[in-house]
Parts: sequence; C-alpha cells; structure tokens
Amino acid sequence: MPLDQLKAFLARMQEEPTLRTSVLAAATADDVAQIGVSLGYEFSGDELLRFSGQKVGRVTVTKQDLPGEYN
Repeated sequence: MPLDQLKAFLARMQEEPTLRTSVLAAATADDVAQIGVSLGYEFSGDELLRFSGQKVGRVTVTKQDLPGEYN
C-alpha cells in the first residue's frame, strides 16, 4: 500500500508547483516523507529511497548523495 501512496504523492507533486518546491528544498528522504504525511500520504523515507531511479509521470525519483560534514 505505501507504494500506491508514494505514487499518488509524486503525481500530486507534478501538478502543484508549491509542493514541488517544498520537496526539492527538503534535506532528506525522511523530510519528504513528513511532507507527504502532512498531506495525508503514508510512506517512509526508506520507501522513497528504494523507489530511486523510477518515474511517475514527469517526476523521476533520484537519490542525492551529499557528502557529510567532518570535524
């Protein structure tokens, strides 16, 4: 079921520029999942990461590898 929720969220994201901007500004997959939860969708950051490389409509999920901070 979470995969259907994720696909529905991504479909909505392609139709709503404000949502797309929020998702693109999110720092982590968990942050994106929290945006989805706030809109009534149920999926986790892990499920989003496992969906990397797949496409829903005009949205392609891409995992970003950001270097960590080292002190």
